[in-house]
Amino acid sequence: MFAAIKQFLRGLPALPTSWQNRVIKDVPLLAVDLELTSLNVNTAKITSVGWVEGKNNSINLSRCFYSVTRAKGDYAQSPVIHGITEEDAAAGMHIREVLKVLCQYADTHLWLCHNASLDLGMLERVFHQTGIDCPDIVYLDTLQLAVYQLKKHHEVLPPNSATLSVCRQRLDLPAAPAHNALDDAMATMQLWFAQNHALNGNREVKIGDLLHTRALSVRKMKKI
Repeated sequence: MFAAIKQFLRGLPALPTSWQNRVIKDVPLLAVDLELTSLNVNTAKITSVGWVEGKNNSINLSRCFYSVTRAKGDYAQSPVIHGITEEDAAAGMHIREVLKVLCQYADTHLWLCHNASLDLGMLERVFHQTGIDCPDIVYLDTLQLAVYQLKKHHEVLPPNSATLSVCRQRLDLPAAPAHNALDDAMATMQLWFAQNHALNGNREVKIGDLLHTRALSVRKMKKI
């Protein structure tokens, strides 16, 4: 309780006490990515979902998920950008079924997203629309962590300096395929491993130790 009060006074996210002292290398991770028809969380449709599990600098390739999802209406530039057509979507899973599986990770895994406000904002909206009760999600945003690191060296951030591909290049990671939800989820997991090493080296770090970066927070998914 006192830790939460200190966080509030310092303007930091209110991370549940049960998470704060967990050593990051021991925490199961879930990198999640969505492909959308637009960047507007109020109107966009989810065209595909991908995620992958990992832990302690290791990706579990046997625990990957990818599916195109069924959605009605205008697909905007998705056929061009993501290669997903309306015909592909018609054969995909219903988003409700995907979300039922995904929300099972909320209590157990630290979620990794690159641009969490977009992906988790979209998920929050669709969880509400489908009536699925998802627990709150503890997450780390690799984009925000990149911004934290960049601000140590730049008063004004260079254009496009925090995109997933540029963040990977800056940390000498190889180029990765883009615009596929599973590929992007894997690329985000790899980016986190590299960021953690750059920030902490081989030190044993607890989840609460990252609160000052403002890249780690909690997304409330339940309706109030």
